Amino acid sequence: MDGSAQFTLHDDGAGGTRIAFSGPLLVSTIGALDAQLQHVAEPLSAIDLAEVSQIDTVGAWITCRLAVQHGAEITGAGSRARRLLDAVEGAGRPGGTPPDRVPVWERVPIAMGEQVYAARSGVFGVVGFFGQILIGFGNLIRHPSQFPMRALVRQMELVGVSALPIIGLMSFLIGIVIAQQGAVQLAQFGAETLTVNLVGRITLRELGVLMTAIMVAGRSGSAFAAQIGTMKLTEEVDAMRTIGISPIEKLIIPRILACTFMMVLLGFYASVVGIVGGAVIGTVSLGIPFFTFLERIQEVVPLHDVWVGLIKAPVFGLIVALAGCYHGMQVQGNSEEVGARTTMAVVSAIFAVIVLDAFFAVFFTEIGWG
Repeated sequence: MDGSAQFTLHDDGAGGTRIAFSGPLLVSTIGALDAQLQHVAEPLSAIDLAEVSQIDTVGAWITCRLAVQHGAEITGAGSRARRLLDAVEGAGRPGGTPPDRVPVWERVPIAMGEQVYAARSGVFGVVGFFGQILIGFGNLIRHPSQFPMRALVRQMELVGVSALPIIGLMSFLIGIVIAQQGAVQLAQFGAETLTVNLVGRITLRELGVLMTAIMVAGRSGSAFAAQIGTMKLTEEVDAMRTIGISPIEKLIIPRILACTFMMVLLGFYASVVGIVGGAVIGTVSLGIPFFTFLERIQEVVPLHDVWVGLIKAPVFGLIVALAGCYHGMQVQGNSEEVGARTTMAVVSAIFAVIVLDAFFAVFFTEIGWG
């Protein structure tokens, strides 16, 4: 035997052809044999491996492919060869026909049910995460010296001070849009002066704090998720736990407190800037002097509208911070997860803020602050 793989063709006596392999069927020896097999035109009834001295996965795969192509039976395989053949069996077979898709009226409810059922674990995770935060607050209250004051001040700067330009510009433009569109509609009834009421109430009560929360969710909530998620991937969070530092106390709580506190200031700031934008349009389009517009705001906007905005602001800030930090702590696996969790943090925060705003609207209307 010269150490190369060979084959011979034999008549099986029943009108068919039997092919017999000999020598080692290995990846290093089967290359020339495989090229010769491509020229075998006779229909094969059996493949005999009795004379094969060695076989590896490549040899087993070529044997199975040949058997599938000709519908032949494999005989004479030893125990090792049989194990390899069983392992690669079906590698050369065409894929099975997928089942027909269920109708859309069945598929959609099934998918919705699966999503609702899967949301259960998400609810459990959020509740557990909130419990960890409460425990962290309790530890810091018992040991005030461990409170991360520098981290809190830094996050207040990032969440609040750094956001003033973009939130101010956004609120100013929103005030302009509300005043302009409101004046156009009210002019149909000869009530252009009521533009002051419209701008003042809708800005202080709703849009100021709501749009600020959406901006903070897109700006700071996404940053929380990305920063903490990256720390999870680089195992910095695990390293903090190893040396006895609580990630909840040093990473999560400063961000939550900063976002909650600064949302109050940012929401009020956005409302004031929005009113200024409305006053500019009032001066340009309606002929209402700038300072007269501002004085009129004090007369037509009830004080409880200001309190409505101030009450909603910290709740919205808490929701945004919780969403960002929670999804950041859920990152695991690879960097793609960071992007996915960051997107989920922003979307879930904005959704929760809008839903809560609807509940607040109904609640304040029921207590007479409508």
